[in-house]
Amino acid sequence: MFRLVSGGEPLTGSGRDRSDSSLRLVNSRSHCAGRVEVLRNQLWGTVCDDSWDLQDAGVVCRQLGCGTALSAPRGARFGKGSDHIWLDNVNCTGTEVALSDCSARPWGVNNCTHREDASVVCSEVAQLRLVNSPSRCAGRVEVLHNQLWGTVCDDSWDLQDAGVVCRQLGCGTALSAPGGAHFGQGSDRIWLDDVNCTGTEGALSDCRARPWGDNNCNHREDAGVVCSEVAQLQLVNGPSRCAGRVEVLHNQQWGTVCDDSWDLQDAGVICRQLGCGTALSAPGGARFGRGSDRIWLDNVNCKGTEVALSNCRARPWGENDCTHGEDAGVACSGNLHPSRHCGWCRDRAGKLSGETQLSCLSQC
Repeated sequence: MFRLVSGGEPLTGSGRDRSDSSLRLVNSRSHCAGRVEVLRNQLWGTVCDDSWDLQDAGVVCRQLGCGTALSAPRGARFGKGSDHIWLDNVNCTGTEVALSDCSARPWGVNNCTHREDASVVCSEVAQLRLVNSPSRCAGRVEVLHNQLWGTVCDDSWDLQDAGVVCRQLGCGTALSAPGGAHFGQGSDRIWLDDVNCTGTEGALSDCRARPWGDNNCNHREDAGVVCSEVAQLQLVNGPSRCAGRVEVLHNQQWGTVCDDSWDLQDAGVICRQLGCGTALSAPGGARFGRGSDRIWLDNVNCKGTEVALSNCRARPWGENDCTHGEDAGVACSGNLHPSRHCGWCRDRAGKLSGETQLSCLSQC
């Protein structure tokens, strides 16, 4: 029975009882992912995505025995329904046993279209993980098949494929899709090869690929992914996302890095973390302009092998003896759009050091 409440009060009457109501996820290969549909008066209908969030999705996943919620896609991610829109403004606290215990508008009352149909992706559908890195949102891609974890070959592996993985795991967007066993070699089966996602799929299992276990690869070709949720790092005020002032996110606030002891090894970690190739230079002295917020890091000292800047040694967060005139910068080799990059370099001729200018123009 759906006992939906409005304004925190139980709604009685109107035929609301659990005997004629149910719940399902449709339009995907798994019963643990898809468009949310509820049954009312023997008619299935959708849920509007107004205020739909991970807490609401979590209740659905738990109710269906599908684990936890990885994401709560909106905007008819799993296609538009065609019948009634039964629910709107669902508001779960996250502790409810069933969606029926959550607050919502009365049955059928909504201001939505099917373009706003709500969806859910639960953990039990994933059969997917990223391993061998400090974060669950970066690492070697592994998939579960026949109760055995195995890797994905990097043949044709690209940012679209990585994007599907990141979205499926609730890790944001894909920053890079490294191949060549960037996150180490697996040791079990190689399950997938020639993966070819359009980028709109709800799960990696929805992408085209060779049959399970059919490949011409070895583990030196294991595919990896770095998603945006792991980064908490950006390069700003430069010619591309791969060059600029270094900024890091801490306590929900962006801040800069001081250039004390800043060098090419530190810059190299950043370039690799952002999927931007190798470091060309590590300019200090606010070469890419001065920041205006906190100075989060000082005396950064990377060995050069770290997966993320957060793994490098440094003074405690926010502890420094710097000004924004010492903000650190980075110029990486990858993803520098030639026309924008070269124009930016030439415009700053005479303002960059000889080394940085040479490195800059060498990419043109």
